Amino acid sequence: VDLTENMGLGSQKICRNCKCGQEEHDVLTSNEEDRKVGKLFEDTKYTTLIAKLKNDGIPMYKRNVMILTNPVPAKKNISINTVTYEWAPPVQNQTLARQYMQMLPKEKQPVAGSEGAQYRKKQLAKQLPAHDQDPSKCHELSPNEVKQMEQFVKKYKNEALGVGDVKLPGEVETRATDKNNLNNGDRGTSAAVGAMEDKSPDRKASQYSCYRCKLNMKEGDPAVYAERAGYDKLWHPACFVCCTCSELLVDMIYFWKNGNLYCGRHYCDSEKPRCAGCDELIFSNEYTQAEGQNWHLKHFCCFDCDCVLAGEIYVMVNDKPVCKPCYVKNHAAICQGCHNAIDPEVQRVTYNNFNWHATQECFLCSCCSKCLIGQKFMPVEGMVFCSVECKKKMMS
Repeated sequence: VDLTENMGLGSQKICRNCKCGQEEHDVLTSNEEDRKVGKLFEDTKYTTLIAKLKNDGIPMYKRNVMILTNPVPAKKNISINTVTYEWAPPVQNQTLARQYMQMLPKEKQPVAGSEGAQYRKKQLAKQLPAHDQDPSKCHELSPNEVKQMEQFVKKYKNEALGVGDVKLPGEVETRATDKNNLNNGDRGTSAAVGAMEDKSPDRKASQYSCYRCKLNMKEGDPAVYAERAGYDKLWHPACFVCCTCSELLVDMIYFWKNGNLYCGRHYCDSEKPRCAGCDELIFSNEYTQAEGQNWHLKHFCCFDCDCVLAGEIYVMVNDKPVCKPCYVKNHAAICQGCHNAIDPEVQRVTYNNFNWHATQECFLCSCCSKCLIGQKFMPVEGMVFCSVECKKKMMS
């Protein structure tokens, strides 16, 4: 895979060949992914999910891998069918973890070697980019920008970052009550009293509704809780998604803000501008906005040749800026009349993916060469005719 990090004076995190993002390519090994998530959980309350290596002290994410074995009857004897989940909720009750997995869409269950495992890897890359948490993964940050980023990361670790908790709804009543009592001290507020009154062994799952879809939970089904949201809220496993991209929150890692769940990427986007060129967050006071996107000043450059576009004519191709020479060379429509590229600044005639210069020399009847600008015409597979007669003559 030809992934480049050279973009003129800056950097980009796209494939040089196909222009897609890093998450579209299998560029991180499981070991690298575990280091990235381990770094995210460092200095948080989730240190039980990481382990530091003795040789270098780098925190590693301790993914909970679940292996299920099911006896399968065969003709002569019983064989063992083994299913490995590359990640599963870190709960002691494996039955609960298995129930959780079954409630996810089949194509998103991270079974080793499956479409679901690839989906998880892609979401790890997209939702939790290393350059959103580690200044060393960014390019050319000034000392002041490094300091700002470190403060930003510390703030979101303290105020927003969390990991979902899989529980049966009835099991959480006591925790919610205890938490309210802890928060309210001895004041005995109505919130604490209400929580205590809620606690009832007869309360059924159908009395709990999902915070996202508002539908009731089914009896015996596990729910996902987010501590930062409060234990009065719960989600169906398939509903525990980012409010922006609606993708499953990878490994239940969430960011809570203003009553909404976010993935890491979209939480950061809600707090800081992101450069459309290098995909990094912008901590500089000076940046440019173009085509509804934000750019580091030096990164608003041609996606084909990397020349800086400040003050230059450019054309947007698939939401990426391209300089005029590269556009003409690589992307411009070809005139059916003269077979040359059509300059983006000149007028053209377009019909059914066919193009012509809007000139007397190019937009002509394919039979008699009459100029058709401002005239009715009859199109036939890239040819145009001024009349039925010319069409018949040419077709015959």
